[in-house]
Amino acid sequence: MSAPASTIQDAIQAALATVDDPEIRRPITDLGMVRSAEVGPDGVVRVELLLTVAGCPLKDKLRTDITTAVAAVPGVSGVEIDFGVMSPEQRQSLQARLRGGGGQEPVIPFAQPGSRTRVYAVASGKGGVGKSSVTVNLAAALAAKGMSVGVVDADIYGHSVPRMLGADGQPTRVEDMIMPPQAHGVKVISIGMFTAGNAAVVWRGPMLHRALQQFLADVYWGDLDVLLLDLPPGTGDVAISLAQLLPNAEILVVTTPQTAAAEVAERAGAIALQTHQRLVGVVENMSWLELPDGSRMEVFGAGGGATVAESLTRTMGAQVPLLGQVPLDTRVRESGDAGNPIVLADPEAPASRALAAVADRLAVRRESLLGKPLGLRPAGR
Repeated sequence: MSAPASTIQDAIQAALATVDDPEIRRPITDLGMVRSAEVGPDGVVRVELLLTVAGCPLKDKLRTDITTAVAAVPGVSGVEIDFGVMSPEQRQSLQARLRGGGGQEPVIPFAQPGSRTRVYAVASGKGGVGKSSVTVNLAAALAAKGMSVGVVDADIYGHSVPRMLGADGQPTRVEDMIMPPQAHGVKVISIGMFTAGNAAVVWRGPMLHRALQQFLADVYWGDLDVLLLDLPPGTGDVAISLAQLLPNAEILVVTTPQTAAAEVAERAGAIALQTHQRLVGVVENMSWLELPDGSRMEVFGAGGGATVAESLTRTMGAQVPLLGQVPLDTRVRESGDAGNPIVLADPEAPASRALAAVADRLAVRRESLLGKPLGLRPAGR
C-alpha cells in the first residue's frame, strides 16, 4: 500500500529544502526557484525549477543534487526536472530577499556595526614578496577549518588570485547583484573575471575606488567569517579607498627578510596610523631555503620580518606581532600555478605548516556587539 499523496508531497518538499543553490548557498525552496514539484501515479516526480539566468553554469550540479535528494523519498520511482528561467520580476524579488528588503541602495555589509566578519587586508611595500601566495593559502587554510571565507583580488593591475586559487568559473549576475565563483570552499572576485583574456587594466583613482566599492557592495558574499583582500603593493589609491570603505579592516603586512623589502614594508604598514586601522601582524615570506642536509640557506638575508614588526610596534604604540615565517619552497609556486594552494596540496610541507599556523591565529570569529549591553556608565561629574 502506497503512502498518502499528501505525505509523499510533504516529503518531496522537505527533500527539496535540503538542496542548496551552489552559488548562493541557500535552499532552492527559500529562493523561490522551485516553481512546482508534483508526483504522478507512477511515482515519478516532475520538478519545474527556475534558474536565475539562462546559462547557469551549475545547472548540472543542481540536476544531480535534486535527483539524489528526491529519489531518496520512499515511494518515488523516478525524477524528471524541467528547467526554466526567472522573469525579471522574479529576479528582483530574489535580489530583495537576499538583501533583506527591496529597492535600497547596495551597502557594504562588512562596514556595518553588526558585522561579524573579520576583514584582513593583506598589504606589502613592494611587489614580488609573495603577498598573493600568502593570501590564497591563508584563505584555503581558513576554509579548511570550516570557516566561511571570501577573497577580493583588489590588486587591480596585477590580479592573480583566481589562477592561484583555481577559481576558473565566471561570476553570475542576478539583476545588479553578482554571485562570485568558488574554489576550495572560498568565494572569490577579481577584475580579471571581467576583462577579456589577459588584457591590461588601465584605470586611475576614481575607477579603482568604484571597482573596489562594487566588489564589496554588489557581490553577494553571504555570511562570511573572514574576508581577505589582496591589495596592490604600496600605499596608493586602493589602500586609501579601503580605509574609506572598510575602516574596520585589519592590516596584515607581508615582507621578505631582505632589508630593502623590510624598509618598504614598514611604510606600507605605517599607513594604518593615518587611517586609524589596526595592524594585526607581519608575515615574513621566503624566510630561508631548507637544504637536503637539513641546513638553511638564507637566500634573502635574515631578520626582516622581526625588524618590521618591531618598527611598527614603536610607530603604532601597540604590539604588532610577527605572526610567522614561511620558508622558501618551489612547491608553493607550483601549487599556485596549478590552482591548488600548497596548504591543501601538501599540508605537511614546512611552508604549509607555517601558513596554517598563521591562519590559526587569524581564525577568530568576530562576535557582533549589536544589541549587547556593554556595561558602560556615564562618567561622574
